[in-house]
Amino acid sequence: MELSKNYIPGEVEFKWYKHWVDSGYFHSTPNDKKAYTVVIPPPNVTGVLHMGHCLNNTIQDILVRRARMQGFNPCWVPGTDHASIATEAKVVAMLRERGISKSSLTRDEFLGYAWEWKEKYGGIILQQLRKMGCSLDWERTSFTMDPDYYESVIKVFVDLYKKGKIYRGKRMINWDVRAKTALSDEEVIHKEVAGKIYHLRYKLDVPGEQYITIATVRPETILGDSAICVHPKDDRYKNLVGKFAFVPLINRRIPIIADDYVEIEFGTGALKVTPAHDMNDFVLGQKYNLEVIDTMNDDGTLSEAAGMYIGQDRIEVRKIITKDLEASGNLVKIEDYTHQVGFSERTDAIVEPRLSLQWWVDMKKLAAPALEAVMSNEISFHPAKFKNLYRHWMEGIKDWCISRQLWWGHRIPAWYDEEGNFYVAHNEAEVNANHPETKGKKLTQDADCLDTWFSSWLWPFEVFKGLSNPGNAEVNYYYPTSTLVTAPEIIFFWVARMIMAGEEYMGKIPFKDVYFTGIVRDKQGRKMSKSLGNSPDLLELIDQYGADAVRFGIMIASPAGNDLLFDESTLEQGRNFNNKLWNATKLLKMWEARQNNKGQIAEDAKFAMDWFEAKLNATQIEVDEMLKTFRLSEALKAIYSLIWDDFCSWYLEWIKPGFEQPIQQGVYEKTVEFYDALLQLLHPFMPFITEEIHHTLKTQKEDLCVKLYTPNTSVNKEVLNAGALLQNVISTLRDARNKNQIKPKDAIELHIQTANNAPYQSIQNILSKQINASSIAYTSTTVAASIVVALEKDKFYIVANQAIDTASLKENLLKDLAHQQGFLQSVDKKLLNEKFVQNAKPEVLAIEQKKKADTLARIQTIEESLAQLG
Repeated sequence: MELSKNYIPGEVEFKWYKHWVDSGYFHSTPNDKKAYTVVIPPPNVTGVLHMGHCLNNTIQDILVRRARMQGFNPCWVPGTDHASIATEAKVVAMLRERGISKSSLTRDEFLGYAWEWKEKYGGIILQQLRKMGCSLDWERTSFTMDPDYYESVIKVFVDLYKKGKIYRGKRMINWDVRAKTALSDEEVIHKEVAGKIYHLRYKLDVPGEQYITIATVRPETILGDSAICVHPKDDRYKNLVGKFAFVPLINRRIPIIADDYVEIEFGTGALKVTPAHDMNDFVLGQKYNLEVIDTMNDDGTLSEAAGMYIGQDRIEVRKIITKDLEASGNLVKIEDYTHQVGFSERTDAIVEPRLSLQWWVDMKKLAAPALEAVMSNEISFHPAKFKNLYRHWMEGIKDWCISRQLWWGHRIPAWYDEEGNFYVAHNEAEVNANHPETKGKKLTQDADCLDTWFSSWLWPFEVFKGLSNPGNAEVNYYYPTSTLVTAPEIIFFWVARMIMAGEEYMGKIPFKDVYFTGIVRDKQGRKMSKSLGNSPDLLELIDQYGADAVRFGIMIASPAGNDLLFDESTLEQGRNFNNKLWNATKLLKMWEARQNNKGQIAEDAKFAMDWFEAKLNATQIEVDEMLKTFRLSEALKAIYSLIWDDFCSWYLEWIKPGFEQPIQQGVYEKTVEFYDALLQLLHPFMPFITEEIHHTLKTQKEDLCVKLYTPNTSVNKEVLNAGALLQNVISTLRDARNKNQIKPKDAIELHIQTANNAPYQSIQNILSKQINASSIAYTSTTVAASIVVALEKDKFYIVANQAIDTASLKENLLKDLAHQQGFLQSVDKKLLNEKFVQNAKPEVLAIEQKKKADTLARIQTIEESLAQLG
């Protein structure tokens, strides 16, 4: 079979993915093997593939494919999250295009449209994951509103309520005016905003024209003011405490109070207190029994309680009220002011603090075992730096607002009678059974839905029906899961809560390891987003470069747990790597047709094979350790270097037969064996091309995808060191030939001056071929009329048969001498620095000392060469 000039990924990827799925390789059922379980962080049902998904799912696939090849029984569960706010917004937008408003529909009618949208568009992202080669168990695809899953969510709510861990209460919450729903603290993103600070004067209720000036960033909220607060030790205002002032424009009379909460240095030192519209003001309001005046409607417009600007948006009112305050003489000045403003993580609307009656989870009652699980290392975080972040949040945890004013989602299982009493149960029939007094009464179910995260915190066990079918064989086998791969920004939204739910309902942690990915950023360090226009279309990239190249590109640039700067050049590097693999395959196929099974294997070929076997084994050990510690990018770099440099650039060159000469059969077979081992090592990272080449090289039935990985952990360090020496000598001498303009076809005589001939004698045959040396001899003295180069303490004298341009050579040597002397100065500067020497680690100090010794040897060699030139 003739291979194409370059690797063409499209047809290969479709062919192999279909084959893997049809062969059932990705489907798992409990057996006698050890399980390796991963649950996908369920993407929003509204989602489409982006670079963050690419990174996260590539990492998961690497781990799962690796486990499959190691003999585990891997189970990677796919699925989607119903995403209440995001999906409801999409459905509302769809209805708007059809000329239908949500308010004109009943709940059931709206949900009918929502399910219609979900069936049409939901889950597109899961189909896109196939393009990436993700080895997910598609037969287990879950959705957070599947019937059994839905019932389990309700079951948890009822259970936690009965345990006193869920309650209903009126508290300050974060309000999303666009989605018209409450948000948890974790759903609020704080951004630095360049705004204004307004200095306003309030007339004092004292004889004469006296005023107190306050500073605020939100003048529109003065309509809800209940007090002015100053610091009790602020001498400027001591005489005003206990007196009253009037709110500008509406002339509401409010008290002046004192509390050490106020910062004397901020603004004017006098704080307006608006309990209904500021979290901290609400605390002050409760402390001093202040009136709570809610001046805002659900949509962010001003309510009748404001008394002015009714029905106008609060952001627009800010502009209008500023002019009115100026006209009334109450605006003193406006200054530029940069401050933090909360935005909805879902809709990007500015969040409004608001007093509201909502449902809450008492998190302190759930947090303790979840904190202990991480701090005791029962669950390991990778990188470990996130452990302290987790501890800090858990130790200061606040109650979780779980009710959302939405229709799409899990409806809160609480029923109200006409007197306002409420009853929590799985259904209305259960309410009647548990509370006979409700029979015959009209009961109305709570209109709100549960926070999306209230369902996804059950994900690791409920995808195996751990609650809907307790103690079943699958949850007993697959739970706890093995590894969770997720983003650090949802460590509180999701990771912490899954640990709580796992401990509460399974009595076990939900996973053993958590790997936190970095954030994918552009070359300028900006987070990728559609609004910035810096987020490429991942499917287009796959079409352009191939899935393997995209996987390679994002992983090679992804240091463990740190943000990565995405650059399309790494995808080009991946495509080039594909072609390098392809060209190596074509070379081997050419040799396959030119084998010779006569005679003994040459000594230089034996050495090359022994060396590469040692190099392969050493790298396998190194890669295994890297993958155990989730250093995936480092592992890929090690494999890449092993294939590109050691196998293609060195090993294949060392064993390459002469022009149109056959290759010894034993050498060819061993080389194919090496190459297949390399493909197996690379397969989890680049599954498509490795499977294709595996079958191209060998007509065998066993697929690489499921071939058992059995690395050889025996490393011949002696031959490994000899190979490294050979590489260094070849590189050094080739560089010397090039600098001295000795043509590759022109043979040289090489004289080696060394205290130990043995290492060089073991590599002499290959060395002479690779540098085109007609002879190699050993000397204890300098060699006249030669070019001298040094490698550590050893010297190499090159005698060329062609005339040497001594003037050019001398010029190059002088340049090299100046460079080496400059480098020596920089090293000496470090070594003469007492602070550096005292504080540096021994290994760092040793490196610097070796640099000095090597540089001095190099300078000596250059000076000897210059002396010979005269």
